[in-house]
Amino acid sequence: MKHPTSLDSTMPRRALLARGAKLAGACAALAAFGPLALAPGKALAQAKGIQPEESLQQTMDRLFGKRPIKEAGNVFEFKIPMIAENGSVVAARVEVKGAMTKDKYAKAIYIIADKNRRPLSAKYTFTPDAGGALVGTNLRLGDTTNVRAVVEMSDGSLYQAIQEVRVTVGGCGG
Repeated sequence: MKHPTSLDSTMPRRALLARGAKLAGACAALAAFGPLALAPGKALAQAKGIQPEESLQQTMDRLFGKRPIKEAGNVFEFKIPMIAENGSVVAARVEVKGAMTKDKYAKAIYIIADKNRRPLSAKYTFTPDAGGALVGTNLRLGDTTNVRAVVEMSDGSLYQAIQEVRVTVGGCGG
């Protein structure tokens, strides 16, 4: 007996096409939603510990624990405007100074807005292969707040720079 899907089968052409369409649909669904169905634990693990609203202290403790954070000094440069005319689009730039080697490099850059409901605004990770650590992004600030950039080095040391950003209507500074 021949397999029902073989080409020289007596299966009607419509039945063969219908089976092929079902198979194609199942493959498309698996391709589109398979990663979600096959790895729900990974998505859950990434969200674990993040609350809808979190205080600055909770965020700092979650990210850095009790490690001391030093002033940025000459380690990196943090640029953000002192007055933001539109809190929805505030440009920020962080550039780590010096060459990155496999022994000493910027492992991560965090940008934290103290008064936002979720203070962690951005996190970027690096490897020594990047050759340098430079990020530029737009932040959304709900109110006048301190914005901090924290750089985590490969040895675990932390450095930060803090700048107050006044969010105004029309750029009047009030």
